Amino acid sequence: MNVSGDYDVLMIGGGPGGYACAIRAAQLGLKTACVEARPTLGGTCLNVGCIPSKTLLHATHLLELARDGHMAGFGIDTGPVSIDLARLMARKEATVASLAGGIDFLFRKNGVARLSGRARLAGPGRVDIGGRMFAAKSIVVATGSLPAALAGVPVDNDAGVVVDSSGALSLPRIPERLAVIGGGVIGLELGSVWRRLGAQVTVVEVADGILPGMDADIRATMTQLLARQGMTILASTAVTSADIREDGATLRLKGADGTASELAADVVLVATGRRPNTGDLGLETAGITLDAGGFIPVDAQGRTETDGIHAIGDVTRGPMLAHRAEDEGIAVAERLAGRPGMVNPAIVPVVVYTDPEVASVGRTEQMLTAEGIAYRASTFPMSANSRAKANGGTEGFVKLLAEEASGVVLGAHMVGTVAGTMIAEVAQAMEFGATAEDIAYTCHAHPTHSEAVKEAALGFFGAAIHR
Repeated sequence: MNVSGDYDVLMIGGGPGGYACAIRAAQLGLKTACVEARPTLGGTCLNVGCIPSKTLLHATHLLELARDGHMAGFGIDTGPVSIDLARLMARKEATVASLAGGIDFLFRKNGVARLSGRARLAGPGRVDIGGRMFAAKSIVVATGSLPAALAGVPVDNDAGVVVDSSGALSLPRIPERLAVIGGGVIGLELGSVWRRLGAQVTVVEVADGILPGMDADIRATMTQLLARQGMTILASTAVTSADIREDGATLRLKGADGTASELAADVVLVATGRRPNTGDLGLETAGITLDAGGFIPVDAQGRTETDGIHAIGDVTRGPMLAHRAEDEGIAVAERLAGRPGMVNPAIVPVVVYTDPEVASVGRTEQMLTAEGIAYRASTFPMSANSRAKANGGTEGFVKLLAEEASGVVLGAHMVGTVAGTMIAEVAQAMEFGATAEDIAYTCHAHPTHSEAVKEAALGFFGAAIHR
């Protein structure tokens, strides 16, 4: 078979990790190509994930502010408020198309060759794309992840009754009753969208509460806030099977105590997590064996067991987050160009874009206790923050965790209207090994939500001013 191209770096996957790696490699003078099976670049995040969901979350947040009396409290009378679902979906698609076109532009600007089709490894240094063979000194696998399936509840996005996260972004009408299986990030975000649009939303979570793995105070606070917003949460409850019809479905449930019940819904969203997209990549031809979870094993440098082949993002173990994949992609590109290329896997922020937002970085109290690490915690309520009070969004808190002896910050956990933005300050502080004192005595602009971070840091010394 003839070789159609010869590259220094060939990316398999054009999502956040893949396109970032490709652009950075090209910037550093490497002859680079990126192959993507979708007609558009950006991967799951841009096409059917982060970006379309945030467009819907923002729009429905504005709807809620106008409808629930929040704006009226500021003297803004809007009159009757309605939603045009078709126009909202069109706005979502236009946003996605604009950003996807932006990545195409960046490829052209930086000289990245864009290849289209389904790629399979054909041995070390070889990639088969639809019968055309390409050669590369280095290959980076960045094919992302797919929605995880749930036994007994088959997804059919076209039918529109049982859908996954992709289908839930494009429902043609607002369901009267939406059942969400899974109380993680995806389930709560998309559940929030459709609740604001008018659906009765019930979240079914097999764990003992929503947002499993996150800080216990966050889990408890968000359970209360989402319930107050009208979302029903059934924790410690498993879905055993489903009766699916053209007009809806009935879920059969089983509680932790063995009690059986049923839940009827017009639409069911299966949001039980994601799995690595590592099938049919020809990995075996290159001597790569998947682990028990279907992930590609890599070392701290992103290298697989086969020389010249790297893997980044969701196909490897770690948080399945676009920004993790992007940072790993940039680091791999820099290493391939002879530079250090650094990623700190211990400092990867996690954000849930509900209202209020949730944000975390570093260890939780539960992790520190399990690891036997002596620590101190300091919490500051958003209700005592002047900007939150002025804006009328006082729900939530900032909690900082610091090593008892040194004061080095080990983690931060927040609930607040702009927690996703606030968390960056602590992530950067942790990257530099900052102590709580470093944050406490850094001047913060007034009035801002981020002053709550400063106050939480001051709390370690009994010096919080507004509490």
